[in-house]
Amino acid sequence: MPRISVREIKDNYDVIIVGSGAGGGQAAYTLAMEGVKILMLEAGRDYDPTTETPMFQENFRAPLRAVGTPDKPYGFYDAGVAGGWKMADEPYTMGEQDPTRHMMWFRTRMLGGRTNHWSRVALRMGPYDFKPYSRDGLGFDWPVSYEEIAPYYEKVETLIGVYGPEEELENTPFGNKGVLLPPPPMRLAERLAQARVKPLGIPVLPARRAVLSRRLDGEAIAQKLHPGNAKAQRILAESIAARAACFWATPCERGCSIKANYQSTTVHLPPALATGNLDLVTDAMVRSVTTNTAGRATGVIFVDKKTGREASASGRVVILAASSYESVRILFNSKTNQFAEGLGNSGGVLGRNLVNTVGTFGGGQVPMLENMPPHNEDGAGGLHAYIPWWLYREQAAGKLGFARGYHIEFSGNRGMPPFGTGAGVASFSGVPYGAKLKAAARRYYGSFIGFSGRGEMIPNKYCFCEIDPEVKDRWGIPVLRFHWKWSEHEIRQAEHMQQTFKQIIEAMGGVVTDLRPRSAEGAIQPGGRIIHEVGGAMMGVSPKTSVLNKWGQTWDVKNLYVLDGAAFCSSPDKNPTLTIMALAWRSAERIMDEMKRGEI
Repeated sequence: MPRISVREIKDNYDVIIVGSGAGGGQAAYTLAMEGVKILMLEAGRDYDPTTETPMFQENFRAPLRAVGTPDKPYGFYDAGVAGGWKMADEPYTMGEQDPTRHMMWFRTRMLGGRTNHWSRVALRMGPYDFKPYSRDGLGFDWPVSYEEIAPYYEKVETLIGVYGPEEELENTPFGNKGVLLPPPPMRLAERLAQARVKPLGIPVLPARRAVLSRRLDGEAIAQKLHPGNAKAQRILAESIAARAACFWATPCERGCSIKANYQSTTVHLPPALATGNLDLVTDAMVRSVTTNTAGRATGVIFVDKKTGREASASGRVVILAASSYESVRILFNSKTNQFAEGLGNSGGVLGRNLVNTVGTFGGGQVPMLENMPPHNEDGAGGLHAYIPWWLYREQAAGKLGFARGYHIEFSGNRGMPPFGTGAGVASFSGVPYGAKLKAAARRYYGSFIGFSGRGEMIPNKYCFCEIDPEVKDRWGIPVLRFHWKWSEHEIRQAEHMQQTFKQIIEAMGGVVTDLRPRSAEGAIQPGGRIIHEVGGAMMGVSPKTSVLNKWGQTWDVKNLYVLDGAAFCSSPDKNPTLTIMALAWRSAERIMDEMKRGEI
């Protein structure tokens, strides 16, 4: 495998890719399989889920029983081996003192980035999501349509493996028949919810996640994705053959040693490395993109974190896929006399229009689910069902008081109980200890249901980032300073989520145990808490109003691309990962075409 050290970097590459997650991994795969010579620089450490995943370890065996800590927010077994919302070596600052104006920035410093420990929810954006301004006059339309991106959604789904229903609702597309894998059966609480909310007009569908519910046909997929390329077909077929179907043993957030779920480290990078066209350097923190007097990108400057020394690399094309706000930071820190405000910032919109997912939580207890006989409901390590947004007509008619929609992720099962379950049962039952508490646990465990709302945020002028004029990270790189504010649309949306949670719980014959009050610190979670950061280097139709064109190419520097969530024009309720990969695949094909024509 061509993992190399800093001193082994070649004099020049066709493409330099910064970041190894969803966008960087997809771009590297697409380009390497077609013979493009690539250098990938990853700021985090090397990581191999096939040897590092704690597949069969119960939480009670973990330090602190797998309770989160500042450096491991999701517990000891979570695959996020380095990072979190607070990192001592990599601070960020806030522009306002008001805590309701603060946001949280989650970083993952490891090969593959967040693709190692994300939820694997893989939803397509719909036609409405690409043209929101045309529907309600708020925010921005994307310079691309669903129809343009749909073929790339299918390519990504075919490659990574996604399970889900072959059923479409309004603005909830599921693509062509035969692409999605069969979803796992819904669990008892999910089936009950589906039956009880149907009379209310609330749809409950099988979840759509990047997990193999059955093995993929590597030979057929390789021929479909790489027609006429025998080498790519062989490499991909071998890579897919190394992936097993999920046997429902381990939470997906830990990673997967059998490669059953999608991670860049098990799906994108192995075949790309096998081509011999990809050189990979980890612990390489990119500081800036270098340019020449002609205004072309020539490479990058980075810090070798193992030695603390600066180094450089040269390439014909530079792709930033470091994660949305990190890519924005690199662009800001790449300023020169020619690009005094940073690369791609001729229109003054770099760092603007930051958006994230609107989030809130709730829960209830359902007596019908009490006293269930012991049985295993661990399932697929995540969602088996979800509720897509269903009130488009009511919203268009102005009946809801907020623009844009949300989806609901929910769960209720008798899987492995987390730390604190006993305390929760004690609080609900009023029995603090002893034999009566054990009896209460047997009665109530598995009867609780939890809800997470995931909604769309509309870009606003109060949400932006800039370079802090004083603070630098451990390696001397200026850090970002954030400004944040939810609008009334998002606050009312979170309120509506809470009302819906209550409606569903009561329809199930349950009682509400957790609802949040209306306030900036109440129902709605802080900005960034849901870890769906997008925006900051928006694509558009003009350099006066956007940083990138519809291919992710900066208007100002023709051989510089941004292929992560920074390019997003909006933050629909659909999780962004699948769309990041679809856009990256599409743009990588465009890059190859332009390289062949000599345009970059």
